[in-house]
Amino acid sequence: MKQIIPLPVIILALLLVACKQNKKVETTLPDAKVIAVKTFKIQPTKGVVKITSTGILTTENEAKYAFKIGGVVDAIFVNEGEFFKKGSLLAKLKINEIDAGYLQAKLAVEKAQRDLQRVTNLYNDRVATLEQLQNTKTAYDMATKQLDAVAFNKQYAYIHAQSDGFVTKKLANEGEIIASGMPVLAINNPTNNAWILKVGLSDKEWAAVATGNQADIVLDAFPNKIFPAKVFRKSLAADMGAGSFQVELKINFSGVNPALGMFGKAIIYTNAAYNYPSIPYDALVEADGKTAFVFVPLPGGKVKKQAIEMDSFDDATVKVKSGLESITEIIYTNSAFLNENSKIIIAQ
Repeated sequence: MKQIIPLPVIILALLLVACKQNKKVETTLPDAKVIAVKTFKIQPTKGVVKITSTGILTTENEAKYAFKIGGVVDAIFVNEGEFFKKGSLLAKLKINEIDAGYLQAKLAVEKAQRDLQRVTNLYNDRVATLEQLQNTKTAYDMATKQLDAVAFNKQYAYIHAQSDGFVTKKLANEGEIIASGMPVLAINNPTNNAWILKVGLSDKEWAAVATGNQADIVLDAFPNKIFPAKVFRKSLAADMGAGSFQVELKINFSGVNPALGMFGKAIIYTNAAYNYPSIPYDALVEADGKTAFVFVPLPGGKVKKQAIEMDSFDDATVKVKSGLESITEIIYTNSAFLNENSKIIIAQ
């Protein structure tokens, strides 16, 4: 009698055979760790060395107005941020004491003049001696010079604007007692050819920059505009607070009206030239300051992690100062997925 095999047993046997076949197929698949990459041929790039820095916008015509003599501040006629015209009265002292001193000096001159006239008459009558006449004349001259000094100082009990400008800061207020020469107002004269961007450079960058070098300026307030500038002045001493060397760039705004204290970025074009290779920014891994790493393809689908020193970079490329001297190509895609044990295949 022929034995009948149940249907569930047949289905189970077929499933076991299929699993064995699938297992054999899986063992024949290629290694999943092989990573497809693209390479970049390294070529030297020539150009001008550029130095990038940031700074604060100011003007060449900064000044601090003060009274020549001390006293009590009577009135300040301008506020911070207010514009004024040349010759405008900006502040004045209480002049009661000053007027009293002026009157006292004037009376002293009048007395000395009377004394001189009297002694001159006595000398002509041969009653006074020549020495007495000379001493009286000297006293008169001293009184006259004293009156001139008081009159001169009285003029500086008032502060008049020496040019058009605006007030950047009030340094004193009405009713304050201030000493001679103590600043009362900080002012600026914002003419188009007087705007300055002050930037701080390292000692090496400072040495590479020369007076007259051209530059491009971008202000945060006008992000779509590039303003031409040139190196106007180099500081001969380091800023003790920041530890950097200050360079001043004179900017041509061509009708644009900026404000004092705006933040700006400068790109200075030096006289030095470079001959460094440029590589895609995407090729970098583990960048830290001027140091970074790239992967270099080796025979047999292997890779090597290569350290480089960056000179400068922008949004797309990096100029490499050292590290690629004997290397002709690098990997610039899928670098983030690679390590020194990775296997690669170069895609066309």
